[in-house]
Amino acid sequence: MTGVLGHWKIEKSDENWDNYMKAMGVNFVLRKVGNTITSYEEIIQDGDNWELKITSTFKNAHLKFKLGEEFDETTMDGRQCKSTFVIEDGDLVHYQKGKKPDDPESKIVRKRVDDETMTITLDALGKNVVTVRTFKRYSPS
Repeated sequence: MTGVLGHWKIEKSDENWDNYMKAMGVNFVLRKVGNTITSYEEIIQDGDNWELKITSTFKNAHLKFKLGEEFDETTMDGRQCKSTFVIEDGDLVHYQKGKKPDDPESKIVRKRVDDETMTITLDALGKNVVTVRTFKRYSPS
């Protein structure tokens, strides 16, 4: 269904990564941390059950979800949101909707580029800020 299953390690973020975090309301200190940490993702599917494990040198997150079902999420920067994952055009798409009327919303698309590369495109909806982060497949030790 999607080629993004497996283990991934951040390779690079484009020049808009800091602007994206700013548009999402991330404070200066956490943006500086976000610009320097090494991040890993593991994406697992077991039937209808999915998991996204994000680990870094700063903080970790573990999301368990079913496609199309909304759930509560606390983001890596501490924001509270309602999240939904779906498959669109073979890509794993993650929608985040803030719990308060003024909270920012985002669309996060995980797309396999080739056997060894995955991109994550993050769109701060309504803010006109999009960033792309590139991950490489790796084997955990």
